[in-house]
Amino acid sequence: MRRRILLAILLAVTVTAAALGIPLGVTAWELVHNITRDDLSTRAERIAASLNDRVEQGESLDLSRVRLAVRDDESLTVRLPGRPDLTYGAEHDGEQIVERVELLDSASLELAAPVGPLRARQTQVTIAVLLLAVLSVGTGTVVAGVTARRLVRPLHHVAERAARLGAGDFRPDPQRYNVPELDQVAETLDSSASALASLVHRERQLVGDVSHQLRSRLTAVQLRLDSLTMHSDSEVVEDAGAAQEQADQLAQVLDELLAAARAARESGAEPLPLSTTLPRIAEEWRAVLQADGRTLKLRIAPGLMVRATPARLREIIGVLLDNAKRHGAGPVTLSARPRDRDDTVVIQVSDTGPGIPDALVPHMFDRGVSGAGSTGVGLALARALAEADGGRLELSAQRPATFSVFLRVPKSTEIAGVDWPEKSSPR
Repeated sequence: MRRRILLAILLAVTVTAAALGIPLGVTAWELVHNITRDDLSTRAERIAASLNDRVEQGESLDLSRVRLAVRDDESLTVRLPGRPDLTYGAEHDGEQIVERVELLDSASLELAAPVGPLRARQTQVTIAVLLLAVLSVGTGTVVAGVTARRLVRPLHHVAERAARLGAGDFRPDPQRYNVPELDQVAETLDSSASALASLVHRERQLVGDVSHQLRSRLTAVQLRLDSLTMHSDSEVVEDAGAAQEQADQLAQVLDELLAAARAARESGAEPLPLSTTLPRIAEEWRAVLQADGRTLKLRIAPGLMVRATPARLREIIGVLLDNAKRHGAGPVTLSARPRDRDDTVVIQVSDTGPGIPDALVPHMFDRGVSGAGSTGVGLALARALAEADGGRLELSAQRPATFSVFLRVPKSTEIAGVDWPEKSSPR
């Protein structure tokens, strides 16, 4: 894209420079020639006027009297009928420019100048015009480069923003480009991010509600059928057994559907080394916190890996750090450590602020609930994204506020390029 813009502007500048420079160069060449001939003609007319007075009075002609009108490299010749020609000035064998003026009594004079100085002046003027054309092309190149960068950089940023949005990063981006069309695209992406965040949250709630309701009803049916298997009538017992079998199959199908939905949500998840992922996120937020006079501490246990979507993890941690910035105080700590009880890694964000009010704790992750005038979408979205990657987000401590993200450790088969030792078996 940048190359196209640059080439288009350069082509326009080059065509314009050629369209104007060539005629201007030809015009400058002819203009110098005409000025030189006009000057030569004017001086010849003045010399003729001076000599005519002497010819009319019958005086002898002394050409040295008009030497001021004849330059060092020029020659003056006066032709008188019946008398030898009178000459003054330099002699030239090459090409000359000659201006002829008629005098009284059929006499005439010729003022001649060499062509060399004229050609030199014409060449200088033409080169100056060409240099101006080249300078205009150079200026156009600089302008083209600046314009291309100014247009391409926002386009790259918009493309990256769209890619992050497609990967699940729904954070609004405040950056604008002072280009109305690109600013409109950025605002549309922010609106789409908000809509997608709401959609993800509603979809997660719907799946959870449907799963809970179906399991509750299915469990009640299974209990009723289980009691019917103790009935005295053998036909009732047989029908109850068949119905119990169908209910078990329905429960299995429900589990498979939920597993498939969970796998579809986790399709973008991949093994991520926290030793490289979290420092990049921390670096992004460290400058934001330093602007408020606060610090960000990073503590990561060595060798930690989690299975998560990069954009989702960045969004989750970003929401928690933004929450600590808005509602917390003092230094903020971002840490990661393994859990001893299961194959899970805990990522925690905490600060040293006053903590979370008691009335707000039960509704921390409810959409639209906020303690300081914000939108109340961030924590609900962060929890939905964590669950979409097979993890969960919890409030671990109320004072000081500590949020924990639980993500599972990837299996050995999910990590490419790593040779895992085989389990030894007894001989």
